[in-house]
Amino acid sequence: MTSRLAGRRVLVVGGGTRPSTDPDAPMGNGRAIALTAARRGASVAISDLDGPAAQVTADLIAAEGGASYALAADAADPAACVRTVEWAAAALGGLDGLVLNVGIGSGHGLQGTTVDDWDTVFNVNIRSHFLTLKAALPLMGDGSSTVLIASVAGLRPGSGIPSYDSSKAAQIGLMRHAAREAARVGGRVNVVAPGLIDTPLGRLASAGRPSRATTHVPLGRQGTALEVADAVVFLLSQEASYVTGQVLAVDGGLSTLA
Repeated sequence: MTSRLAGRRVLVVGGGTRPSTDPDAPMGNGRAIALTAARRGASVAISDLDGPAAQVTADLIAAEGGASYALAADAADPAACVRTVEWAAAALGGLDGLVLNVGIGSGHGLQGTTVDDWDTVFNVNIRSHFLTLKAALPLMGDGSSTVLIASVAGLRPGSGIPSYDSSKAAQIGLMRHAAREAARVGGRVNVVAPGLIDTPLGRLASAGRPSRATTHVPLGRQGTALEVADAVVFLLSQEASYVTGQVLAVDGGLSTLA
């Protein structure tokens, strides 16, 4: 493996994987990102609402000889967002990279979405990102990089969940502002927007919406979490040193369709 991230200290928020009874279930985006970053030389701190899932990711990294740390933290808790950043910076000895991979959806259609649905989704998908960025950016200096994991649902309608689509679009707006602030000290902030990715959560969505797996994608298939991870690692690395304030869709061309 290359040492693209050698010496980098990266926090992956949402770095576990949803448990599945399917023995062939793939890993989720967060775990794939954490593993790939470690394989490219980074020391990685992983937080997740599911503490045991975060620990599994850390153990997988450790089994390959990497440095990793795990923490159970609820992104919906404002205080936990700040504590997670402080914990990661202390555990890693600083912070060069940040990946925000938490996201939920609730409700269906405007009429099927309650105020509680809306607020719950925005608390996790946007408020947590705002608070984590607010805590982390002052600790991240020249050459640092942050990646928000949004969705093609923030670029075009399609999920049927207005709270989710709107929050993912809002993540892109938040990223653009954060990119301008981070640039003052040489830091970068970007978004990766996955499309239809084969993950445990994606398979759960397909169970309730069988058409998901057969949705027309120009490249003719769903993507993998490792393909998302490779895009994220590129943006975390100095190979993307002149890329900031951008949205990289990892979607097989889905966002190009009308």
